[in-house]
Amino acid sequence: MADQNMIEELFDSEMTEKQQKIIVAAINMFAEKGFASTSTNEIAKKAGVAEGTIFRHWKTKKDLLMSIVSPMMVKMLAPFIIKDLNKVLDQEYASFEEFLRAMIQNRQEFLEKNMPVIQILLQEIPFHPELRERFIEHVGKKVFARLVSIVEHYQAKGQLIDLPAPTVIRLAASTIVGYFATKYVIAPELDDKELERTIQFLMKGLSVENII
Repeated sequence: MADQNMIEELFDSEMTEKQQKIIVAAINMFAEKGFASTSTNEIAKKAGVAEGTIFRHWKTKKDLLMSIVSPMMVKMLAPFIIKDLNKVLDQEYASFEEFLRAMIQNRQEFLEKNMPVIQILLQEIPFHPELRERFIEHVGKKVFARLVSIVEHYQAKGQLIDLPAPTVIRLAASTIVGYFATKYVIAPELDDKELERTIQFLMKGLSVENII
């Protein structure tokens, strides 16, 4: 369930109390019922406001969805990559495996604190081209070049297979996203052993040492 702590972490601190109530209600209902099956009237009732109050701040239900998901996309990946890029390039992490584990654990903590919004993103991104475009804008463009630098750094150290960096990123990202989707949507009973298996699977596929 979305709560005040999530609102304070993800959203504009200058939002009014009514806006915050609407955001919380929308997050919980979109996560529970899906965007298409949730009406603005239902959101208004859950938030304890008039339906017109929603449209005073957001022109459409889609605008409300975007205002919820966009901050999460910005904060889900970009801060860790941007903040720690120099640490990686300065060999703070001696190996790609160390970097990979640190990044996954860092983002896992974020996911666990903001699960309702993550659930909305996973549910809705296949159905909204605008959502995909915003994801590319906020995450792809800001993070991708940095990830390429990180992959090329470890390739230069002889730790990663000699594939185009975008290919390495795609292979790693699809596996990590698959792990997160399984753990937080399909099978929440997965334990830390499954995370370790995921990391080892990636390293066996990407490591130079395993090339035949």
